[in-house]
Formats: sequence, structure tokens, C-alpha cells
Amino acid sequence: MSAALKPIPPLPPALQATQRVIDTGVGRINLYISTPQDPALGLPPLLLIHSINAAASAAEVRPLFEHYQRDRLVLAMDLPGYGFSERGERMYTPRLMTDAIHAVLDLLASEHGPVPIDVLALSLSSEFAARAATEAPQRIARLALVSPTGLSRLKRRRGPPGSNSYKPRLHAALLWPRWSQGLFDTLTRPAVIRYFLRRTWGSPHIDPQLWPYCVRTAREEGARFAPLCFLSMVLFSQDIHTVYEALQCPVWISMATRGDFTDYRGLALITTAGAWHTHKVPGGALPYFEDLPDFVARLTPFWLSASSPRPGG
Repeated sequence: MSAALKPIPPLPPALQATQRVIDTGVGRINLYISTPQDPALGLPPLLLIHSINAAASAAEVRPLFEHYQRDRLVLAMDLPGYGFSERGERMYTPRLMTDAIHAVLDLLASEHGPVPIDVLALSLSSEFAARAATEAPQRIARLALVSPTGLSRLKRRRGPPGSNSYKPRLHAALLWPRWSQGLFDTLTRPAVIRYFLRRTWGSPHIDPQLWPYCVRTAREEGARFAPLCFLSMVLFSQDIHTVYEALQCPVWISMATRGDFTDYRGLALITTAGAWHTHKVPGGALPYFEDLPDFVARLTPFWLSASSPRPGG
């Protein structure tokens, strides 16, 4: 058999943890679950949610998963269209992604009781996690957002509830059978993925484990469908400022100082942002890959803080 015809080996797990696939109203969702080695009293489960891009997966939260699994129950999910979760051809929308988070929150409530949990989300997934928190405030105690979207530039995003930036003609062009798979394969070539990771890091010193996993997961069957929805802008919410302002739980934000994700002028447009815990964390958009001790030193006190809603929330 020629090298070009060699079968692709099975996708390895993104994390060293127990995997569990659950059936939900939005399809199969893969979870990585690790029980604490030395459980700390009073800490609720922690849910980690990766970002949205051409080659995303739970591998993006690996350092945090490995750190926090020592003293609390930690779960990392593959969002629909990514990792080991269902990757079928369908419309991937904020509603779909938010409902996937709700499904995991419901599972935790059914198996661990109604105590609200902590959630950390990356980049665009911050918008889905925030929406879930506004829709089910009893489920989420604290919300940490790493390099969240919806806060760049001084542009108000207070569209109708549930509205997004969908470009249907662009999406139709991206899905055209004659070039759809070829286009995606080009966008996820190893050199291209390395290029975008360097822009995310703001540095050539990207994580040596994350890059090859991104390359590999983008080769799974159906891997193109969620990223092509992402490119069509359907996953970007036009009402996100309204959603952010509706949050009742404490909010912690990490803002990058290098790379493509350093514009947070939109915080000035969020009337409740003054009560948020905001940190300019040295590094790129995923700073815990670069200096984990510094990142967790900033974040851990937030997990230990009171989780009662803000006055008037």
C-alpha cells in the first residue's frame, strides 16, 4: 500500500482521563472526567470548555485539567463538531453549542446534586458559556473567561435575542462539494495550523503537544463542518453584550497581552464589567500553556471566592 493510501490511525484521547460519551438532544458529546487525587472540601465540579477554530478540541485545556484534577472533580468537553463529539453535517449555531453545555450541566446536577459548578471557557466559547449561565443561573457558580470574544472594538452588540452574524452565501460557497473538503484540508495543513497557533501565542514558541494534536483531530471524518460554520460567522452572537450584562454569577476574565487577541476595548460598553475580575495576563491567548503557576495563582483565589450573585443580579 502506498504512503498516500495508508489509513489514518484512530484519534488518540486529548487528555489522560476517563472518557464518557453521552447522548443528548444535540447529539453525542464526549467528556473527559478526572476525579480528584486529594479532594478539597467545598469545591464544586469544574467544567472546562475549549475554543472554536479549525482544529479545536479539549486538548486546549490540558494544563488546567491536569492541575485542577488534583483537588476537585474536573470535566472537559468536546463541543459538537469537535474531538470525539458528534461531527455530522448540520448547522452549528450558538444555540446548539449552548444546549450542549446545558446537557453537561444537567448531567452534573443529576449525578452530583443541584450545587452550582464552576465553568472556564476559552475565546468564542465564552459566549456560549455566558449564555448558558444567563439561562440557567442556578447551575453555574462562577464563570472564568479566557480571551473572550465579543469585547473587541467599541462596537455595540445588542441585536435581537439569539441573533448572529451569519453569512449564508459565504457558507453555501464554503460547503460547495467541489472544493469544500479540499479547502478545509488546505486550511488545516500542519504549516497553516502552526501559523495560526503562533498568532494565538503571539510567539513562535507554541506548545509542542498541542500542535500535532490539532493537525490530527482536523483529519477526522466530518471535521470540516463546524469550522466552516465558524467561518460563515454564524457562531458569533449579535446580542452578546446583552448576554454578558445579564450574568448574575461572578466573572473572571483573562486578557492576552500578545498575539491576535489583545483588544478588549468593548469592556467599556458592558455596564456590569466594573464588577468583573479582569486580569491582563502576560502572554498569548492561552497563557496557562506558557506560565501555568502564574495563571493559576491569579485564577485559584477566584474559585475560592463567594459565589453569590451581585447586588441587584
